[in-house]
Amino acid sequence: MTEATPPPDRDWPAFIRENTRLMSPPLVPEVQLHLAEESLPIWRRTEEELGEMNVPPPYWAFAWAGGQALARHLLDHPALVAGQPVLDLGAGSGLTAIAAMKAGARSVLAADVDAVALVACALNAEANACTVATTSEDQLTSPPSPSLAVVLVGDLFYERELADRVLAFITEAAKNGARVLVGDPGRSYFPRDRFRKLAEHRVPVTRELEDAEIKNTAVWELSGKP
Repeated sequence: MTEATPPPDRDWPAFIRENTRLMSPPLVPEVQLHLAEESLPIWRRTEEELGEMNVPPPYWAFAWAGGQALARHLLDHPALVAGQPVLDLGAGSGLTAIAAMKAGARSVLAADVDAVALVACALNAEANACTVATTSEDQLTSPPSPSLAVVLVGDLFYERELADRVLAFITEAAKNGARVLVGDPGRSYFPRDRFRKLAEHRVPVTRELEDAEIKNTAVWELSGKP
């Protein structure tokens, strides 16, 4: 595991605190996160801080529908992760990683290629009195560790190439015996025929980011069917 190094000469913890507010996602009142109240201002400020234009949106600043549903499911069914080593793929804010720790996971590794997201993960874990390890290594470039017991995926099936890579990784993890749990609100590239539905939730979201104020979102488990 390598610790992510955010771009130098920036106080990213201060940036996150200044541009977000500590609040609870609607579906997961047990967790507090540093979240942005509006999408465009923090996106512009992130570009200014990075000194770049057209950067991806700061996914870590929002509680996406899939992550909220998955976090809710873990807190409602702690036996899914209790005592187990867990990987949170594309951790973003760290919501599902924190929920897994609150549900009794032995350890959680929050993985995200966005180094600033990992700063947010650390701040959010601290706000919830949790210990979450982080890594910026792209987990999808190498085989999953055979020691993994649970893989969490919140809202990662929004681009075709990414969806294909995620599916290949979690399929291999499942072959090694890992349980794979996914929160997804019906993104375009979610292969639902490979999963069985465990639960459904109506998740409040913002129209700035989504096409509705409520997203019907499901929690899924990867089936054994290839």
